[in-house]
Amino acid sequence: MDGEALSTFLMVYRHRGFSNAARVLNRTQPAISHRISLLEQDLGIPLFERTSTGIALTQAGRVLLPYAERALAALQDAETAVRALKTEDAGPLSLAVVGTLASTSLTGILKQFAADHPFVDLALQTTRSTEVSDLVRRGEATMGVRYDRDGSPDLQYECLGRERMLVTCPTDHGMAGSSIRSLAELVRERWIAFPEIPGQREIWASHVFSIFQTFGLGEIKWTPVDSLTAQKRLVEAGFGIALMMESAVKEELSAGTLATIDVKDLTLSIPIFLVTRDGGFLSAAAVRLRKLLSTNYLGLEPVHVGNESQAMV
Repeated sequence: MDGEALSTFLMVYRHRGFSNAARVLNRTQPAISHRISLLEQDLGIPLFERTSTGIALTQAGRVLLPYAERALAALQDAETAVRALKTEDAGPLSLAVVGTLASTSLTGILKQFAADHPFVDLALQTTRSTEVSDLVRRGEATMGVRYDRDGSPDLQYECLGRERMLVTCPTDHGMAGSSIRSLAELVRERWIAFPEIPGQREIWASHVFSIFQTFGLGEIKWTPVDSLTAQKRLVEAGFGIALMMESAVKEELSAGTLATIDVKDLTLSIPIFLVTRDGGFLSAAAVRLRKLLSTNYLGLEPVHVGNESQAMV
């Protein structure tokens, strides 16, 4: 079992088929099938099985998957470490970020970093919190920034701070700019929120529902919208109200296109974490970016990690 075999195994799994993997790797399907066959012979057990919708991992394949991801991530670390010997301020560096966090001061930090390190090939990709951790775990991202954290032993989490969430509304809403005593006064409002995808829990997406349940207020009316920009425009247009990050609506509040409702019995914030692979190699440039994020990100007040991974209500 070698790196090429594991890489082929992962490509077949990630692209859901031998033909798709062959196209991505620019090889023939028989070559891909033969490589997987040799790996299965080496292990003495099938790794894939055919289903009505394509292929699926066998039990052995599911067991092999995390080890293959770690092994290839370690190989990537080795290559990066060796290349870093040539120069400390060059080479690839990738950052995975939750899409809704890309509208914060992150862009200013990355601009400063790029100016200070012109020979570092910095790549940014946006996705959901769960996928941020997966990308870092697989070695496809050097580090990540996400809401909350998971319990993976392969990752290290550094809390950058907590960010407040605000109840936002159109400026002509009857409660715009006012304070109310209880969240119960908003139970009849229509809420706009991110849709929940089965098996892909997104901490922000689930807040508005769990909050009302925690307060014993039951079900609420809501409209699922998977774009932060679209959510803000819909709130501005009066289609509903929403629970949003303070940084995400900073410009709209300053411009007077959105307003907030101060709910006295609701104090809510979410921790934001910097994610790196436990024991993974970080180049000198990556260490500098991590320090820059740790000291400047969002201007949040640092907190002790402890058990504060859940939002405070």
